[in-house]
Amino acid sequence: MEPELRTSYLQEALDLLRNEICLIAFTLSVLLGLGQLVLAEIQQGPIAASALAAVMMVLPILLWHPLKKYPQATHIAIVAISLAIVCLSLVYFENATHGLLVLPGILASLLIGPNWGLAITGLAIGLILGLPPSPIAAPAASRGVSLVLIGSVQALVWGSMRYLRDGMEWSWRNYQRNAVLLEEARDQRLRLKQAQADLIQANNELARLNDRLAAMRLTAEEARRSKEEFVANVSHELRTPLNMILGFSEMITQSPGAYGKRLPAALLADIRVILRNAQHLSSMVDDVLDLARMDASPIGLRKQWVRVREIVQEAEEAVRPLFESKGLYLRSEVCDVDVYCDRTRIRQVLLNLLSNAARATEKGGVSITVQMQGDDNTLLFAVADTGPGIAPEDREQIFEPFRQAGDDVLKRKSGTGLGLTLSRRFVQLHGGKIWLESEVGVGSTFFFSIPRQPISEPIIPGLRRWFNPYTMHEARDRASAAPAPQPRQRYVIIESEHTLKRLIERYRGVEVVSVASWEEAAEELCRSPAHVLVVNEQKAAETLDLGRLKSLPYATPVVGCWVPGPREAAEALGVSDYLIKPVRRDDLIAAIERVGEIESVLIVDDDVEAVQLFSRMCKMSRPELQLLASSDARRAMTLLRQHRPDVVLLDLVMPGMTGYDFIREKNGDPTLRAIPIIAVSAQDPLQTPLGRPMITVSRTGGLSLSDLFGCIEDISARLAPSMPTAHPEHAVSSLG
Repeated sequence: MEPELRTSYLQEALDLLRNEICLIAFTLSVLLGLGQLVLAEIQQGPIAASALAAVMMVLPILLWHPLKKYPQATHIAIVAISLAIVCLSLVYFENATHGLLVLPGILASLLIGPNWGLAITGLAIGLILGLPPSPIAAPAASRGVSLVLIGSVQALVWGSMRYLRDGMEWSWRNYQRNAVLLEEARDQRLRLKQAQADLIQANNELARLNDRLAAMRLTAEEARRSKEEFVANVSHELRTPLNMILGFSEMITQSPGAYGKRLPAALLADIRVILRNAQHLSSMVDDVLDLARMDASPIGLRKQWVRVREIVQEAEEAVRPLFESKGLYLRSEVCDVDVYCDRTRIRQVLLNLLSNAARATEKGGVSITVQMQGDDNTLLFAVADTGPGIAPEDREQIFEPFRQAGDDVLKRKSGTGLGLTLSRRFVQLHGGKIWLESEVGVGSTFFFSIPRQPISEPIIPGLRRWFNPYTMHEARDRASAAPAPQPRQRYVIIESEHTLKRLIERYRGVEVVSVASWEEAAEELCRSPAHVLVVNEQKAAETLDLGRLKSLPYATPVVGCWVPGPREAAEALGVSDYLIKPVRRDDLIAAIERVGEIESVLIVDDDVEAVQLFSRMCKMSRPELQLLASSDARRAMTLLRQHRPDVVLLDLVMPGMTGYDFIREKNGDPTLRAIPIIAVSAQDPLQTPLGRPMITVSRTGGLSLSDLFGCIEDISARLAPSMPTAHPEHAVSSLG
């Protein structure tokens, strides 16, 4: 197909060129005939000359129509006529030169073909040389010039025709290549239009999904807030009755003589059961709160190098009384190596596994095995028991919250159902995994593995660690495609207690340095830069003055806030101490003794049982104390004015007049302001809005507009509720 197309293309191009040449030849013929006719009339030449001039003018008109219908025959006729006219000119015009014989050869080469041009040129050479028959032989003097002229012109035409054909073939190849490129461009344009249509559709779908996502995010945010409120309320409602149960049970078991006659042994045994189950319930509340906090934000690990044997021994000592009470053995086989881990979390995982194994096992015992795996960087823990085993259908759900093997969640007799869930999360935080192998009637084995040491290249001491003598330096010819390393964040905190430090280390996993003053903070920042300096003080805004900010290096940003601990919460409330329920007797007596020498105590709590418990605690430790009690804060204020007690034990959450209202009214009376108050509440000060409802952000040299806008965007994204954004089309229409 391609050679045929090329031949057709070349033939069409040649035909077009020949038609142009014929048009030029016809034009020249008419002009020459007209000039010859004018010259013949002026010189009064022979009639033959005038007739020849007339023929030269008339022939183009006669040949114009046959040229369109019979081009090949017309081209031959044009060549023959041109040869005849040249010969006649040489016969009838004395001044005609034999060089005119080159014209028929040129026309033959252009109109018919190179071979025809050679033939006509050979005939012209014969006529010039006088070969028979030759009535127009050239004179000997001009014969050489004519031959040279005809030969050179014909050679020039021959070469031009060859290069013309090569040029046409080159143009044909480029035409074909451009045609292919044009087709590819059309295909690409079509694909681009299709992709554009797909992108528009995908963009519309994405906009709709964004609207749905924004609505779902609002729902999830509301659910999260509801969950936090639920956890706080449940914590308060559980800790208040636990305070009664643990307090009375502990007093009865430790000091049974305080109740008069000797209590029966069976009663004391039953009370010990109550105490043990209350302690179990208290641990369950702690587990629920830990799980809720882990869901809310990631917990940081405090890793350090520890001996594996020490962790196992600590776990064994904690659970050994439980094993001895059931007559079970507890064996261990531990490799004596160091491991880089969070000692508390790994010990908690072992305690959970050992406690579960002890509760499930009635005969035999439990074996602990710790050994290295094949890569020498993975430590494998195994806790095997001789219990009833776990059915295959229960193995998948046993690590889920509030689920236990073979027990409905509402029919459990012991355990919280959270131990394995917390254990799995602690192991995963270490980069490990936990699993089990069990056979019904034989026993179960729980395995978990963690990296023994952080994975890093060995460090060569000294400056040599930065150089390799066996590697030649090669300049980088492109930008690095690897992500930039993210160093661990480092905070410096100014606080009197370590409240915020403990919270950040536990829940955020960053490096925290706690100092007591601005001077120590400046020294610590000079020693090692930090991402931020946090001032955890009640009057943080007043302490962020310009002079102190200028003393900080590296333009360290400063955040002023207040997260109070129990002692700071007491200072903020204007009370002498702050006790969190469940309150133990020793803690209560210590708080009372810190007040000083006292003779009377006013107990204010809306729970009558709590009043009874605190009264009993005070009487057992200080029988000489005079006790006043009230379950209503308004009535307690009247008792305070009448009897002026030495100290007040005050619950903060009460109906009607709350403990906060009681404190404000008491401090507003100059005659009552000096009476100390010990706040007793189930509310953790870290979970209540005791601190100031603001934070202050400062930096040496001030904040640029970009810094200010960045702070506003980050804080608003964290605190403000997210709202669905308008669709782009709506935005355009509204602007239009």
